[in-house]
Amino acid sequence: MINVTIENFDAEVVAASHQVAVLVDFWAPWCGPCKVIGPLLEKLELDYAGRFKLVKIDSDQEQELAQAFGIRSIPTCVLLMGGKPVDGFMGAVTESQLKAFLDKHLPSEDALTAEEEALDAQALAAAGDPQAALDKLHHVLSANPANDDARYDYVKLLIENNYLDDAQAALAPALAAIPRQIRFEALEQFLDAIRFVNSDARAHWEMAQFDSLIATNKRDFDTRLAKARVLLVRGEWTAAMDELLEIVMRDKAWNGGVARKTFVAILELLTPAKPATDPLAGGKTAGGIEIAGKGVAVLDPQAQLVSTYRRKLSMALN
Repeated sequence: MINVTIENFDAEVVAASHQVAVLVDFWAPWCGPCKVIGPLLEKLELDYAGRFKLVKIDSDQEQELAQAFGIRSIPTCVLLMGGKPVDGFMGAVTESQLKAFLDKHLPSEDALTAEEEALDAQALAAAGDPQAALDKLHHVLSANPANDDARYDYVKLLIENNYLDDAQAALAPALAAIPRQIRFEALEQFLDAIRFVNSDARAHWEMAQFDSLIATNKRDFDTRLAKARVLLVRGEWTAAMDELLEIVMRDKAWNGGVARKTFVAILELLTPAKPATDPLAGGKTAGGIEIAGKGVAVLDPQAQLVSTYRRKLSMALN
């Protein structure tokens, strides 16, 4: 439990809520019901073992914060997640009611364990131990087959380590889901490209051989697609997209729209993971408190590349 003032509000509440749910307890020393609910909240913070963070705000001393949250009576509790209020309640409630309130929003212990194991897997993969990473992700999926984030990481890592049949099997449940997620369709296109390179003689061609045929017939889409798939597997992303774009501009629907689908797959594979939102970027805290200065959004080069090629595809399709 932390006592919060306007000076540490952004760090202890807004920024912290991007990492863990923060329950804000507005109270005052003279408030009788506050003395009832306060100890219960502190007990539950310990019982929930890091699943949420409890902070207390003295509404008499921190009237600006109380006004920003529209506090009309105390005790009032507000739950923040991702920098924004998501729920709250007023008055003293029982321990069982508090648990019901928290359980409605907080991840379960199993979900937190799975998330930690998935992060461990990413670290293992980055450290050059893909097999250990695959073992962890397999364990996460076995415990919870509905964990789409773990499934995506697992399939992608299987593909990158050439376990193609295992990747196809692990991908199948996601492809059967309705609606399909774009990121899983992207992995399917990636698999198709690798299988093409592993089975088609053109995978061994020099780029000049592709270019010679394309120069003779600009609408030789089969050769263009073959070239794009070779480039994709080599990791020459922009060259692959440029070739696919030539197909899309000439015939959007060719071969079931495979050029567009492959292009979108590359964009999805290239899209950087979303960073935690900067709670100060908008010039206000989650409670609407004005702060000095505004953050400047800066796209990294890969994000800029993805944005540029999204626009190119949009123009080609319109």
